[in-house]
Amino acid sequence: MNERSRTFKVRVSGDMACFTRPEFKTERVSYEVITPSAARGILEGILWKPAFFWVVSRIHVLNPICFISFRRNEVKDRIPLSKVKSAMKGKPLDHFFAGAGSKACSQRNTVALRDVDYVIEAHYVPTQKWGPDDNFQKFNEMFRRRLEKGQTFHQPYLGCREFPARVEPAGGEIVYSLPEEQKNKYLGWMLHDLDFRPPIRPKFFPAEIREGVIDVPPFDESFYISKEKQI
Repeated sequence: MNERSRTFKVRVSGDMACFTRPEFKTERVSYEVITPSAARGILEGILWKPAFFWVVSRIHVLNPICFISFRRNEVKDRIPLSKVKSAMKGKPLDHFFAGAGSKACSQRNTVALRDVDYVIEAHYVPTQKWGPDDNFQKFNEMFRRRLEKGQTFHQPYLGCREFPARVEPAGGEIVYSLPEEQKNKYLGWMLHDLDFRPPIRPKFFPAEIREGVIDVPPFDESFYISKEKQI
């Protein structure tokens, strides 16, 4: 099935964001802009159905790209499953402390974005679970209504769950506030999305801002990059 929905424009903004680069193992370092996979996750937070899959085609970068760095305590361990099962059977469970000074806590640096503002252009395509009762008009109206009313299945977030996103319809003219040096900029290899066919692997594409806009190529035109190859 080669059909697709009409293109939707959604404005996404927030005080902070972190779209983690996979080449950094311990520290969280954000890409310079939102990734297509993160944008898809926001759209799925508004409306998700197994009958279709969201496809991000363009990303408009409205605000200047600004980084902020800070340290925070993060949990590095998890409660073993065996102890959880024992507690379910009534056996005593040792306390699990994750505060400062705990062995389960480690201090890590985060390089995040601040004051982000994007307009996402996207459409959805049917999947194999598209049934006889499914149609574009029904889902178009569902998405439009949920977006206008601010209804979501879960709180949309900007890369990390602690960075909530404000989501609204992108009406009217798009106004860019990017400085001249950021209006046209090559960003390097960026995560496109995951190929969910086993084995699940990430795919990347060479991202570039042109007059404030990133054109996202079709997923089939993105690339696999091995762990041995530096991005």
